[in-house]
Parts: sequence; C-alpha cells; structure tokens
Amino acid sequence: MESLVLYRKYRPQTLSEVAGQEHVTRTLKNALERQRIAHAYLFCGPRGTGKTSTGRILAKAVNCETGGHGEPCNACTTCRAITEGTALDVIEVDAASNRGIDEVRDLREKVNYAPNNARYKVYIIDEVHMLTDAASNALLKTLEEPPPYVIFVLATTEPHRLLPTILSRCQRYDFRRLNQPAVVSRLAYICQMEKFQAQPEALNLIASSATGSLRDAVNLLEQMFNYFGQHMELAQVQAALGVTGDRRARELARHLMARNTAAGLQTLNSVVRDGLDLRQFHRELTDYLRQLLLVKSGASSAVDATAEDTAEMQSVVAAVPLEHVLSVVKITGRLDLRLDNYSSLPLELAIVECGLEIQQKAPAPEAHPQEKRPEAQPARPVRAKAPTPPAAAVPAMPAGAARPVAAKPVETPQPAARPAPAAPVQETPLKADWNKVLVAVKAVNKNIAVRLQDCEPISIENGVAVLGFGHSFHKDKIEEPEHRKLVEDTLSKVMGSPYKINCTLQVQEKKPQTQQAPQGHLIKAALQLGAKIINTEEQRHDE
Repeated sequence: MESLVLYRKYRPQTLSEVAGQEHVTRTLKNALERQRIAHAYLFCGPRGTGKTSTGRILAKAVNCETGGHGEPCNACTTCRAITEGTALDVIEVDAASNRGIDEVRDLREKVNYAPNNARYKVYIIDEVHMLTDAASNALLKTLEEPPPYVIFVLATTEPHRLLPTILSRCQRYDFRRLNQPAVVSRLAYICQMEKFQAQPEALNLIASSATGSLRDAVNLLEQMFNYFGQHMELAQVQAALGVTGDRRARELARHLMARNTAAGLQTLNSVVRDGLDLRQFHRELTDYLRQLLLVKSGASSAVDATAEDTAEMQSVVAAVPLEHVLSVVKITGRLDLRLDNYSSLPLELAIVECGLEIQQKAPAPEAHPQEKRPEAQPARPVRAKAPTPPAAAVPAMPAGAARPVAAKPVETPQPAARPAPAAPVQETPLKADWNKVLVAVKAVNKNIAVRLQDCEPISIENGVAVLGFGHSFHKDKIEEPEHRKLVEDTLSKVMGSPYKINCTLQVQEKKPQTQQAPQGHLIKAALQLGAKIINTEEQRHDE
C-alpha cells in the first residue's frame, strides 16, 4: 500500500473542506450551482493556502457525472480519476520548469483537441509568474478566447509579476494566510483521524510556527509524531523547534523597558550559554515587544494573550513612555539574524542602543536655551543705552559748547558692550583645558580627535559644554552615540565633574572674492580701443 505524507493524504476534496478561504469557496460554489463558469481563473496568495487543491476541486466539480450542488461527489469515475491524478483531461503544468515559449506553443496546439472523457479540459498552471515574457504573450490569445470546452486555472504566489493583459483576462481570487484557530482545528482533525495524542498548547505552537501555511503546519505535525511517537507534549515541540519559551524573552523585554542594560546583557548571555537558537529567540522577543506596544497604545484587545498575561504586560509598560516602547521595538525589529544566527553581537548591540537612546535624548531640551542666553544678554545693554544720549542731546543744543561734551558718553558704552557677551569666566576653563581633552581623546581614537579639531569650545554651563563645528560632517560623527560617549567621558575626566556636550553648527560667512582683470592680448587691445568689460565667464557661471 502506498504511503502518503499527511498533507497529501488529507488534501481537501470538496470546497467545504478548504480551510480558511470561505470568501473563495462560497463564490465558486454559487457560480457552479448557477452554471456561471468562467474560462480562466487566477488563484493567488501565500504558499500552502489551498490554491492548487481548489483548482483540482474545481476541475472535479465541472466534470462531476452526478452534477452535485456545486460540489463534486468524489464517487463517480471522473472524480476518482482526478483525485488519483490519472485523468487525461486535467493537465497540471509547472511553469517553473516549463517556462519557455516552446512549451506554451505546444500547449496551444493541444488545447484545440477535444476532451477524452470529461466535459471540460482543465489546465492548472502552477507558479504562472515564472513564465517568460515571450511565453506569456504567446498564451494571451488562447487565454482570452479558448475553445468552449477548456478552462484555465492559474496559480501564483506573486501576482504582481504577471502581465496586466493576463490579469485582465482572468477572474481573480485572493487566498489569505490562515489564522491560527483554523490551522489548529485542521491539525486537531488530523490527530483524531490518525489516533495521535497532542496537547492543545503543542498544536498552537505548531500553528504559530507555520505562519499561516496549512501545508507547513501539517508537515511539522507529521515530523513531530515521527520523532516522538503517538504522544506529543508542548515541551517536546519546543525542544524540536528550538523554541526557548517566553520566560527569558519576557525577562529581556522587561529589562529593555526598564533601561537596565547590564541585566539585559546578562539575560542574553544565559541564552547564549544554553546554546539556544538566537534567531528563534529574537522572533519571540520581537513578538512580545509588539504586544507590549499594542498594550501601551491602548489596543489590548488586539493582543492574543490570556487575561493574566495582558495584566502582566500592562504592569511592565505602566511607567514607561510610549516613545521609549516604540524606540525599543524599532531597534530590535530591524535586526537581521538570517546570515549568522549564532552570533550574539547584533542582539548585544541592540540592547546597548536601547539604553543609549534615552540617555541621548535627556540633555537635549536643556541645551537649546543655553545657546540663546549668551546671544540675548549682549543685545539688551546696546539697545537700552543707545537711545539715552540723543534724548540728552536735544535740550542741550541751545547751550552751544556744553553739549558736545555730553555726546562723548555715547562712545564709552560701546567698548564696554563688547566685552559683555564674553562671559569668558565660564568659557575660560573649557578653552584652557581643551588641548588636554584633545590629547586624551587621541590616545583612545585618533579619528575622533581629528574631527574635534574642527570644533571650537563656545561655553560651558550647568554641566553642558557647547561645541561649535564648522562642518556638518564632523558634527554628525561626534553626535553618534559611541563617539558622543567617548567625548563626554573624556571631558568629564579632564574637568573633574560630569559633563554632557551639545554640538552646534557655526555658519561661516563667505569672503567676497576679488575679481581679477581678464588676461590676454586680444582683451588688452579691445580695452585700448575703448571697449568695456561687462561680465566674465566665471561670473555668469556663478550667477
């Protein structure tokens, strides 16, 4: 007796048995009952969602000898032949291996032959997007106006790669990824038929690992029973799939929310020591962080968790700002462990970056007012004292000689106003010790020391040192988290107290270029004859 794998053995044989695609099966069933059969169908959607199986069921339904109410009887000769794959009038073509124009021309010739036994010849072309452009164009005319006894069923996972002219000639049905309850229900049915014993939690884990593909889920189920026998428990499935469980993933998520970098690294180190699959651990961490984001955003109903787990997540993010939760999800979600799922470095960098993200943002609100204070202070004495001398000079005009003396005090405040903005009492310590900072940074990182030479220490106040850069490239490099931390640690060590830095960009005024007189004997001769130079080639280019 031939042994079939479970996904072939339990392939749906009627439209009602197709799991999770009611929007497709109901429409097809109604069309079959009313005898409104199209000449070309396009079934598109993710793998393992029932596209090819539905095409075979459709082929049986249109050729069923008993003509059931939109469903094949699966008992007549034609239905049994199609189920067994021996029907001559149901032709399945793999477009991935028959993608050239010669194969399509051969198909076009055979289309003209009448069916052997059935009412309709049904062509099921799988992965139709793999056809070349020439082959697709060769199929167009036949696809638009086939003989009345021919039906085309095109199946693809990538409908966007098909020619628009092919899409316009087909009735399109979009198959969706199956939700977890539908997959679990089908797995439970197979376990019942095969007399397998499986914990519901184990079936839930298999269904979630299949990510919406019923074929993948059934294959995993068969693999588990081949390994563990007739009885399967959750712990066994976790061990076989490399699933770590939620404990340490949740523990690490709590440390990230609490900004406890050291504890987070220790948790990850324990995962690495146990030899767990870091890619699977990262998936679990990302999924739990996503749930925390939904809970913090007020969408707890969208979280697939028990009431106890939801309450626990609410307590984790209760005192955490939404911005921090979002930042952590972004940082961990963009990791790609496909190339090397054994190295812990990407996860370690993400943990440290989650801690630095908040420390970086903390001093920012205080830095901007400090930049404005030195500019606002010198403006006030100049504007306040400038109007007073004219007011004293107007009544003094009749006195003749006495008033020119009163005009002299106007000149004395102006030299006094220039030293005023230099509150250099605050700037002097920073400028005096700046060379020491450069030397200390150079001992650790020469490139950063070179970029710091482009900046000028402007002021230091309330634990914040303002550095003015002449080029945005150097400024952006210093503002990177690791470079910023190096500069701040070195500055704090040299100055003897903790300091943060605030990098600003200084706008440099362009010096006017002196126009040089054009050279050349022809120009000199023209000038001697009375000509005038209106413009030069460089000036027109600049303008």
